[in-house]
Amino acid sequence: MTKTLHHPGRRLGILSVDEGTTGTRAGVVQDSGAVTHLAYRTIAVDHPDEDSVEQDPMEIWSATLDVCREALAGARADGVEIVALALSTQRATAMLWDRRTGLPLVPACVWQDRRYARDLLGYEAAWDERLLARLGRPVGSRAPFHWAARQIAERPEVAEAYKAGTLVFGTVDTWLAWRFTGGAAHAVSASNAGSIGAYLLREHAWDREWIEHLGYPLELLPDLFADDDLGYGRTDPELLGVELPLAAVMGDQHAALIALGGLAAGQGMCMYGTGTFVDAATGRTPAMPIPGIAGVLAQPGWRQGDTTHFSLEAYCSTTGSALRWLCDDLGLFASPAEIGELAAGVDAGAGPREWFVPALAGIRTPEWRPEARAALGGLTLATTRADVARAVLDGIAHSVCDLIDGVAATMQAPFARLRVGGGVAGSDTLMQIQADLVGLPIERAADSATASLRGTAYLAGVREGLWSSLDEVVEAQPRGRIFEPTTTPDRRATQRAAWRSVLAGYPA
Repeated sequence: MTKTLHHPGRRLGILSVDEGTTGTRAGVVQDSGAVTHLAYRTIAVDHPDEDSVEQDPMEIWSATLDVCREALAGARADGVEIVALALSTQRATAMLWDRRTGLPLVPACVWQDRRYARDLLGYEAAWDERLLARLGRPVGSRAPFHWAARQIAERPEVAEAYKAGTLVFGTVDTWLAWRFTGGAAHAVSASNAGSIGAYLLREHAWDREWIEHLGYPLELLPDLFADDDLGYGRTDPELLGVELPLAAVMGDQHAALIALGGLAAGQGMCMYGTGTFVDAATGRTPAMPIPGIAGVLAQPGWRQGDTTHFSLEAYCSTTGSALRWLCDDLGLFASPAEIGELAAGVDAGAGPREWFVPALAGIRTPEWRPEARAALGGLTLATTRADVARAVLDGIAHSVCDLIDGVAATMQAPFARLRVGGGVAGSDTLMQIQADLVGLPIERAADSATASLRGTAYLAGVREGLWSSLDEVVEAQPRGRIFEPTTTPDRRATQRAAWRSVLAGYPA
């Protein structure tokens, strides 16, 4: 049962936003820690070519403003007093806009974009070792600062704004904070900055040497803020009809880590969304990447005041988006729910006969293969739609297991606890497959779909005095369903070995 945190005579709440890759939601996180008055809008994602992924910044802004107004209206009607605004956002999606007009100059470059992956590969030999030691991550397959530099060089409208001194660069959190505060705040929060690939972990500062090497003008750098920084200021009252402190701004996975209880070293979470992210808290000292373990990144989990709480992360770019692609684009299944229903009736046996590698945007873990493509193989005349459905869920679960294994190996310790959330985690079939392959109990959060929205609100609420600490509000939340492993260690080892054979043998 949820514990109610009382504030006598008042019903208080945080207006919280979760701006994701495919949609934006807002809700009111009340002083019990529960979410009410949810509103949601979808957001289009464009694929101009096989490597480019783009979005319209104005669509992101208008959708975010719409859901905030809807949630606020519900709160007012219900007598809930809103005391602050909190933002969690997709990370490493970069934007350029003109300060004079407030309008974007080019489409946003989404975090899944790989258009400059080949360029960046050329930097790995000279820079990977340095960046791993300083940033907790290698060069990688995307670099928002490199993208921005190329836009300045190649797009006349961007070059003109730069010459005029009106060009503004930022990620989604920068864009939304800038809009909500009427242009007063031009900043990136620590948890978002860590994903851009130029954030000095120990110093809470930009890596100016690397940024300058990428060709980005240093004078355009946004300010670096803590995730609960007072510097964001207050919202423009004309936007929401009320002036609210912008009390917390976080990357979505970092916010989810808080909401799912990843507050102490070894506690972890897995968020199944457009992509799937595995994160684990590592305490106040960063646990740095280990040679030979690809794709596991050290990050600022969140920065609260002057204290950074660090984390490790590994991710697979296309899991939920792979399900959407199979259903909406290819029409192989009516819905992700149908995939789960069909897969539930199929026994995977000792290893995959049919197999699916969800590498629609490359592979990061267990091996760094940015040019890898998705593949569906092992098909015969006896293969049924149910077999394909099982192969799809097995492929997602094995890919996530690779992430969990990589993070645990980098921590040099097993997970103390693993909680999961996100829309794709709603599949009981997938969760049971995942528990069997990982060999650990998996707890699906009771309100898993709102984890990012709640986590950033909890940080804001601590700053605004709704709760005394993150532990207080997180531990007051109801527990979720636990999926226990049902397979034997020997069978698990056989299945994992078969998956590794698939990855080693299929063409990139």
